[in-house]
Amino acid sequence: MTSIKEQAAISRLLSFLQEWDNAGKVARSHILDKFIETNRGKTAPELEQEFSQGASLFLVRLTTSLRITYVTDSCLEKLLRSIGIFLSAVSSNRYLIEFLEVGGVLTLLEILGLEKIKEEAKKESVKLLQVIANSGRTYKELICESYGVRSIAEFLAKSKSEETQEEVQVLLDSLVHGNPKYQNQVYKGLIALLPCESPKAQQLSLQTIRTAQSIIGTTHPSIVDCVLKVLGTMHLEVQYEAIELIKDLVGYDVRQALLKGLVALLIPSVKETSKLQAKILSDPSVLQLAPSLPMFLQQAAAAKAIGVLARNDMSIAEELLYLHVVHGLMAAMGNMDHSNSQRLASLTLECFVQMFPLVAEHVRKGMGEELYQLFLSNAEDLYMKLDSIQADILAANKVNITKALRLHGGSYSMNILYGSHDSAQMAYLTHFEKEDVESKE
Repeated sequence: MTSIKEQAAISRLLSFLQEWDNAGKVARSHILDKFIETNRGKTAPELEQEFSQGASLFLVRLTTSLRITYVTDSCLEKLLRSIGIFLSAVSSNRYLIEFLEVGGVLTLLEILGLEKIKEEAKKESVKLLQVIANSGRTYKELICESYGVRSIAEFLAKSKSEETQEEVQVLLDSLVHGNPKYQNQVYKGLIALLPCESPKAQQLSLQTIRTAQSIIGTTHPSIVDCVLKVLGTMHLEVQYEAIELIKDLVGYDVRQALLKGLVALLIPSVKETSKLQAKILSDPSVLQLAPSLPMFLQQAAAAKAIGVLARNDMSIAEELLYLHVVHGLMAAMGNMDHSNSQRLASLTLECFVQMFPLVAEHVRKGMGEELYQLFLSNAEDLYMKLDSIQADILAANKVNITKALRLHGGSYSMNILYGSHDSAQMAYLTHFEKEDVESKE
């Protein structure tokens, strides 16, 4: 038999539930405001005490209201916050299961895809998905099985709020940890985001790919092309993250493809340059846009990335020599249409000249004594002192370090460049030399 005190508590609960059931939009908004203010941060036992062991009765009303009204955005943000109080409460597993049993995950994912719903409400939806994902592997799998990765990634690309995008990154990071069944799906979804138009989404995706890469341990075939294309960005924060990812990727099986790709970007393709020349002929004002053209931005970023890699790892610098990096850097230095390409290529070439005497010798011959001395005196500012003839000399250079190495024979030329090496490294470098010979035949 219940006590008078318990009966009074039950009566208050029933009265509260009836008030909710009979309330209109405005009244429910006030009820939610009061609930959020009163119960934020409470544990599950505290919520049960507040609702006389009937907290689930209010939660089911909240979830029902969510499913019915989320399309119209009626009190949606407050509804989601209120549900969040239940799901994030300590010892709230029962509430979580109740929410999931009525299709809570699908509803949250659908909210992300509706254009007319406000950004703040979508952010609350992302936070609820974080709570669900952080509850364990089973729940992460449920989100992924509900086509969650695609919905979440698309929202990251379309969101206009950087704060919301950062919340999405936290969610994706959670989904890639402790989720072996679907971690590859998350990884692929992140790579698919790289071509998107949102710089913030690109930046966050690149950061999270680095995390995913270390967890998965293998690379996806498309990652090289996607990362190299990102180098065409005007946003330095995105370029920075791309180069940081490249630094990681050279430790995987895509190392050779990545290095080849970077060197190739130093000399824009004939197709791209022909397009530019045609545009300039039809509209000379196009030349003013040169600093922002993707192919020149890629050229400059590639020169910078090559410099970073070479300074960090001598073996990478050695491999790059077999890929005609010196020729490419000198050609980029002659690009009078893009001063940043000239500056960064010059700084990177300076690095190779300082590291390898053989490179210095061939660069001197390729530039001529006067230009070479200008280069040595101040590589960073060289582009400001170049005349058109000197720029043409650089752009049309025929420097071929690889040929010089082959003429001396592999092991002899390697000893000239770098002294003694362990047998494994010598074999790996010989592979580049052999491949280059085959490509010339």
